[in-house]
Amino acid sequence: MKRREFIMLFGGAAAPWLPMVARAQPKKNQLGILVLGSADSTPLINSLKEGLRLLGHVEGENVEFQIRSAGGSTARLPLLAHELVELNVALIVAFQTPAITAAKQATTGIPIIMGASGDPVRTGLVASLARPAGNVTGMSGVSGELGGKNLQLICEVVPTAGRVGVLVNVPDPFHKPFLEAIQASGRTLGIEIRPLMVTGIEQLDVAFSDIEEERLAAVIVQPTLPHRRVIELALKHRLPTIAPNADYAVGGGLMSYSADQLALAREAAAFVDKILKGRKPADLPVQLPTKFVLVINLKTAGALGLTIPPTLLARADEVIE
Repeated sequence: MKRREFIMLFGGAAAPWLPMVARAQPKKNQLGILVLGSADSTPLINSLKEGLRLLGHVEGENVEFQIRSAGGSTARLPLLAHELVELNVALIVAFQTPAITAAKQATTGIPIIMGASGDPVRTGLVASLARPAGNVTGMSGVSGELGGKNLQLICEVVPTAGRVGVLVNVPDPFHKPFLEAIQASGRTLGIEIRPLMVTGIEQLDVAFSDIEEERLAAVIVQPTLPHRRVIELALKHRLPTIAPNADYAVGGGLMSYSADQLALAREAAAFVDKILKGRKPADLPVQLPTKFVLVINLKTAGALGLTIPPTLLARADEVIE
């Protein structure tokens, strides 16, 4: 066979073959993930990916992830949300109320799934739990009432507490229902609640100085505040603290009581699956948590010179020694 005929034969055969190969490649949906990043977000993202794998959405095969973390800075979230919108991702999974709010403000067209949010109705993320409306749905992980439960628990550790502080993250839209629920619980328990309004990490040192000066017995921490710095200051001032986020106690805080955040992330995968299959967020009711976890850090209790009541330890889902 002449060289020219050889080239024409295989060149002509290759032309229809190449598009067939291209058509054989599975479509990879680009999924955006937006996290505030005040705590280590990797376990949350891994739980979401695990849930997606079980539903047939495998990273590198038919889905790819565009992950954006604000590193604990609420101010960075709008820019990161717009980055995901510019990438034209198929949907955005956002964790914690500030990140979900930033995503909602960035787009009305791209579906947004709440990995976990604080009272999505009160904060204006959805119209109602049963009928979300708009482009947002997903998991509701924290209600204001959970803040009240945290007050009850910290008072079991410090039964003589007469005044308890609340570190409030003002840029987080959830801060109002969070504080109101704790204040309502404080009235029921006969405990004075002292709000400490924080708008940035640089104000935490001043807040803890105020706590020491006012001799507050304990502090409840809003979970979207930077955990590491809060824990450092709490240990420095020898102050019992609790937050409705398991990462807080795992990271060195005294206690946490919250919805199971990893379970919420896995369950959020079901919303991703439905939306990728054509469902609309407005038609998918918001799901409430069904599992809550109490974590107690005995190492931190020892450093603070506290004895945790045996009855409380018996109720804990996880005890860190």
